[in-house]
Amino acid sequence: MSIAPPSRPPLSIPEQELVERFVRAPGPGGQNVNKVASAVELRFDVRASQALPEAVRERLLARRDRRLSEDGVLVIQARRFRTQERNRQDARERLQALVETCREAAKPRVPTKPSRGAIERRLGSKRERAQVKRERSSRRWERDS
Repeated sequence: MSIAPPSRPPLSIPEQELVERFVRAPGPGGQNVNKVASAVELRFDVRASQALPEAVRERLLARRDRRLSEDGVLVIQARRFRTQERNRQDARERLQALVETCREAAKPRVPTKPSRGAIERRLGSKRERAQVKRERSSRRWERDS
């Protein structure tokens, strides 16, 4: 019998902190694609958000993510689905997942060293490879005439 750790409730982001813009989605879709703005561009100002704890905000801003502008605005584009409502839901789910990944602090990396055996095996294989190449260059190939 395993006991699962208690899960935390997800952080909720108020509607007024989200800005949605609807645009036409690129790609195939027939005549419908030229008429319907089904793609969603969701903007969330991480720096100005009151809903995020300070630690989560710092982790989000520290990420090297191309979706994050220099002003601290996170822009998520959702255009996988044909309907605007499904794309809105997809953008919000992706934002929620991104925020959830920043809730936990990353474990510090413990530097390790290769074992002596691993070092010796690597150097031995390098010596063998060098020997093969030396033999290739010194051998004079006889011409079959």
